Amino acid sequence: MAIALVSFVVDATKSIAVSSWTSTPLGLIWFDLSPETLNASQAAIQRYVSPILWDPIIQSVLLMPPWVIFGPIGLIMLWYGDKRRRISTTLL
Repeated sequence: MAIALVSFVVDATKSIAVSSWTSTPLGLIWFDLSPETLNASQAAIQRYVSPILWDPIIQSVLLMPPWVIFGPIGLIMLWYGDKRRRISTTLL
């Protein structure tokens, strides 16, 4: 959730600065932080898993903003980790 929130705030701040909506894709952020690991993961997935997995699937995920990807993952993790929900379901 923290990654989603921070990336959304960064995109919102950039959008306010340019007076139109702008979002930074996950792939660009990954490339800015560590281009070697991005290239290595692409080569590994294409070589050892499947080239079809990288081109249409992972590439389309890397074009999305990070808050679109990590937001739902964080919400699911919060939902599964909620102790109150777990206790109430075991009592029934």
